[in-house]
Amino acid sequence: MDVVAVMEIAREAVLTTLMCAAPAMAAALVTGLGVSIMQAATQINEATLSFVPKIVAMFVVLLLAGVWMLEQLVIFTTRLFERIPLLVGA
Repeated sequence: MDVVAVMEIAREAVLTTLMCAAPAMAAALVTGLGVSIMQAATQINEATLSFVPKIVAMFVVLLLAGVWMLEQLVIFTTRLFERIPLLVGA
């Protein structure tokens, strides 16, 4: 196994991780921004107030996009398993 193959696998792993994490992180970001704007407008400064909406938003996104995320992980894992004979030189 050469350095190019390892770097390609690492690149695909990072890309798959980012693709799977992006929807949940974007939902948390947008929800946190919305709650922060509401807190600034109403002058309610409670740190725990933004926690529950973020968790709910991430849970909803995971329910909606979970199948797609799992599909991406299965595709990556399948490609990785298919490469094993080529990587070990058999």
